[in-house]
Amino acid sequence: MDTTQLDQQIGDLASTLGDATRRGIYITVRESVEPATAQQIAELFEIHTNVARHHLDRLVSDGYLQVTRRYRTERRGPGAGRPAKHYETTEKEISVQFPLRRYDLLAELLARMVERIAPDTAAQIAEEIGREYGRELAAEVGLARDAGFDTAVQAVARVMLGVGFDSEANTSDRTIVTRFCPFGETASNHPELICKLDQGIVAGLLESANAAGTPVVTPRLHLDDDCLTEI
Repeated sequence: MDTTQLDQQIGDLASTLGDATRRGIYITVRESVEPATAQQIAELFEIHTNVARHHLDRLVSDGYLQVTRRYRTERRGPGAGRPAKHYETTEKEISVQFPLRRYDLLAELLARMVERIAPDTAAQIAEEIGREYGRELAAEVGLARDAGFDTAVQAVARVMLGVGFDSEANTSDRTIVTRFCPFGETASNHPELICKLDQGIVAGLLESANAAGTPVVTPRLHLDDDCLTEI
């Protein structure tokens, strides 16, 4: 999307829904089980019926609401009167679409930068950063200390799952199997760097749980392969 189209979207939203009362009316109609009338809106917002109708008609003209007509009673034919005007939402979505953020590209380029800036110590730096992040995660989730090794490893796997790793602990052979890595192709393109980062995260979590263990991550050969962390 170019900036002109983006400006147009923002302008349309500000023009139609910038008014707090009109925005509230739209949300009310959108969340209502049944279509609403101007009288119902007026009573709900404590405004004159004409003012309610003005806001509703503006929302109709800009495509956010549509009008349907329903009889006030089940009576039909002569004497039944004109069907009442009801308002309901359309399928128009309220969203501002920004250009797609390429976090995968950012991760790939940052990995290349680290390897170029510090080719001899890149893996060590990655593990240190991962370890720091692991400690931060442990503090954030309140990882229990001294709960025992098996409990700690299972807790580590759950924490990893919460940040995007599809990880499962196997305490019998002291491993954590990761079926999905959020680093995607960057992990495959830079296995030594990214696996050291993963290894550091697990180490930081284990340290915070006061569980003895030296994690070692075995890089996967293909993108769809599982990643194995031995502890």
